Amino acid sequence: MNARAAARALDALARGWDIIVESESGRLALRPVETGGAPLGTGRKLLISAARAITLKLANQKEAARHDAPVLIAVPGALDAARAIAIADPSLDLAQPMKGPFAAQPLPAPEAAEAAMQLARLAGLLPAYHLLGDGEADFDAPTVTPADVAAYADPAQLRIAARARLPVSASESAEIVAFRSDADFHEHVALIIGTPDDSIPVVRLHSECLTGDVFGSLKCDCGPQLNGALHAMAHARWGILLYLRQEGRGIGLINKLRAYQLQDQGHDTVDANNRLGFPTDARDFAVAAQMLNALRVPAIRLMTNNPEKQAVLASLGVEIAERLPLQIEANPHNARYLVTKRDRTGHQL
Repeated sequence: MNARAAARALDALARGWDIIVESESGRLALRPVETGGAPLGTGRKLLISAARAITLKLANQKEAARHDAPVLIAVPGALDAARAIAIADPSLDLAQPMKGPFAAQPLPAPEAAEAAMQLARLAGLLPAYHLLGDGEADFDAPTVTPADVAAYADPAQLRIAARARLPVSASESAEIVAFRSDADFHEHVALIIGTPDDSIPVVRLHSECLTGDVFGSLKCDCGPQLNGALHAMAHARWGILLYLRQEGRGIGLINKLRAYQLQDQGHDTVDANNRLGFPTDARDFAVAAQMLNALRVPAIRLMTNNPEKQAVLASLGVEIAERLPLQIEANPHNARYLVTKRDRTGHQL
């Protein structure tokens, strides 16, 4: 397995270039729908997520052994880039409702197809590809295997890259610590509030939210949670905010905005993510455990309403001495979002 191979494939996908995914079950030559141009010709095929296949009413045609396996569809007629995007992106369904009819095809190389879907999600792209024929892929298209993708997603190589004093409004006594991994271009950050000592720190895992943290979005509770956590730490002996670069619960900024469009069309936050072909929560909390390990913090007082965070950290050997709730007042724009978090993802609100 080679994380560099996955990194090269991710770079290619971001640029709209072709990739080749090889597995024991076969080989797929693919071009990303979102960033790559559509190959010429009629009778083209698209590889889409299981969730998108259900939305396109293909569930009863699927021959895959698992209900969550990717689906290969034949597209009748000409397929340009705009039509391919409309097929792949559920947030465009109201604007472009006429699609199909499509036919599900036997899925070649299912292991390769699943690895390709994971690569698209890691790249923050719609999980959809053009299937290329023999000789159609770029001559220098990077080749990647499922094992390469798994190696790229492993946070074990996370290390401290830099640190500096950073007075913030919640506390003038703060230090920022940046982390880097050879297999991940995201630079996660820890903000240490107060002076570390032998006591157990208050720790908050906060996933990046540009719209909430920076712009003060009222659609979520991220901004108030961030500020509330920092001020709570300032009143404790000391604390650590782990700022994880996992926007939109791990689906990326652009896909989060697509999810917002789906929410405006009546779907809740869970269904919106799922319709886009993503898990309800695609974050990797193992990153936080690696950060705590690098900071040499074995035990924490975890500030969270999410029992999944607590369970994952405990399973990775982090001692959780206490769970501290973080209560935020609802507003008319995020009330449904908070109810969904409570009722569908088990948040203790």
